[in-house]
Amino acid sequence: MNHTLSPELAQRPKTSHHASELPWWKRTTVYQVYPRSFADTNGDGIGDLRGVIGKLDYLRDLGVETIWLSPFFDSPQADFGYDIRDHFGISSEYGSLDDCHALIEEVHQRGMRVVFDMVLNHTSNEHPWFVESKSSKHNPRRDYYLWRDGRAPGGREPPNNWRSMLGRRGWHYDRTTDQWYWASFLPFQPDLNYRNPEVKEAMLDVVRHWLSMGVDGLRLDIFNALFKDAAFTNNPFSFRPVPSEDNPDGFFQQTRHTIDHPDTFAFARELRAVVDAVPGPPRFLVGEVFGAPHTLRRYCGEDADGLHLVFLFKSMRAPFSGPGVRAMIAEFEREFPEPFFPTYVFGNHDRPRSILRLGNHAGKAKLLATLQLTARGVPFIYYGEEIGMHHHDIPAVHGLDPIATHFRFVPDWVARRLRRSGILLNRDESRLPMQWHHGPHGGFTHHASSPWLASHPNSAEVNVAAQENDPHSILSCYRQLLAMRNRSLALQAGSLELLSPAGVPLAVVAYRRRHGEGERAEVAEVFLNFSSREARVELPALPDRTVFSTLRGAMDPSESRISLRAFEGVVVCQG
Repeated sequence: MNHTLSPELAQRPKTSHHASELPWWKRTTVYQVYPRSFADTNGDGIGDLRGVIGKLDYLRDLGVETIWLSPFFDSPQADFGYDIRDHFGISSEYGSLDDCHALIEEVHQRGMRVVFDMVLNHTSNEHPWFVESKSSKHNPRRDYYLWRDGRAPGGREPPNNWRSMLGRRGWHYDRTTDQWYWASFLPFQPDLNYRNPEVKEAMLDVVRHWLSMGVDGLRLDIFNALFKDAAFTNNPFSFRPVPSEDNPDGFFQQTRHTIDHPDTFAFARELRAVVDAVPGPPRFLVGEVFGAPHTLRRYCGEDADGLHLVFLFKSMRAPFSGPGVRAMIAEFEREFPEPFFPTYVFGNHDRPRSILRLGNHAGKAKLLATLQLTARGVPFIYYGEEIGMHHHDIPAVHGLDPIATHFRFVPDWVARRLRRSGILLNRDESRLPMQWHHGPHGGFTHHASSPWLASHPNSAEVNVAAQENDPHSILSCYRQLLAMRNRSLALQAGSLELLSPAGVPLAVVAYRRRHGEGERAEVAEVFLNFSSREARVELPALPDRTVFSTLRGAMDPSESRISLRAFEGVVVCQG
């Protein structure tokens, strides 16, 4: 199969005694698979674990090492897997436990790693624990969840003023026991009570179980909501109407007593100790948390003894400009110095596809990929980004997503405006089936049944097969960048120094990556033009160098000075 790699970029990753000293999770690239939308093998229109297994060679050849899978545990699928009914079972539409074990084994056989999505904060309301908890105030599992008496005469008002992450009240009345239970997200996802030692130990056992099965890491869903104020104190007023990537306050309320509780920071360290104690190779934890980078670093522990990584969603909304990107990199470097490590993520299953804010511009998408794969940090690629899969507007009235149902009253024009600011009221729009080729349903399924979500209207043009042998495609750009990254310790785990070359416009972001010291050091330099105008840059005189351009592919290594074209990125790598 021709991946259009130059001979230099197609070499296997370098090995050295230094490489073995680096934590693997600092050198890895993570690819998020939304299993329901990746590949269907049994004809029910829903992606499955066997479908993921069948595409592992594609992912290996793409150049990614770590596969993160959104939840496929046993679930009523009211929130498509994020409402777990049994943490030890597999939902039948995705396959079986045997399929799960086969997936782990097949990933490892290819020298890759696998990360599972772990929902610790809540369960489904169909989980046996909640069924028991709800049955009686005196049930032994009553305290597994957060139950409180209501206020006002007859207890008909919620216990306090807390709002859920969706802006509506998070307390839900239960007639059977005449009390209210708390849910940070959707009503059918009641929060677990981590102040109950039995609950905490039971969930830690879930973690131990899957890591002992060979899972290499865990992505932790809404980790910053685990602990709430023990006294259930009202949250203070805020003037903020909606939350943002770097501030969870919103809906005219501060989240002081429901998000980022000090006990959650402490639990991050406790969880890390549990993970480190599991026999076998090192694992890693990445937390879905929201807030300013200086706050989020607290989840990593003062001594880097907490979560290994946290998502820095601020990267999703950083201005697409030289000054904006430079400021973001500088902030990430300042807040996550060694031994801490930032993350670079531009899309996921909850947000608009990254290319949407770029106006579906392929050159800009390549430039953003270059930033993601060459800056100091762990890149998280959302499935389909490597081919520039487009976003697709789906009116909430047609949405299957429970968020769409929740906000069906919101006019479409408001939803479109929120989408432009990075907020999705119908997450179906970013979860369309992966586009493999020009055939029916984009090759997602080879059966007559329709996919659970209709394929994007442009799947016949934007797909893997169409870009496979095109040296100028987004897919080719990703493959060459990943090949270069996998060969270079400087790009994987080197330091980062922002450069200010004389005469270079502010629209150009330049930085140097360095691994090692003295003559043994490996160096790479990156030049990113976030402008529609050309810019002249001087290329570094590195020994035995490789030069790659997002618009020109592999370049003549003897080039000393070039004009960066509009939205062009160039990487100069030693060796």
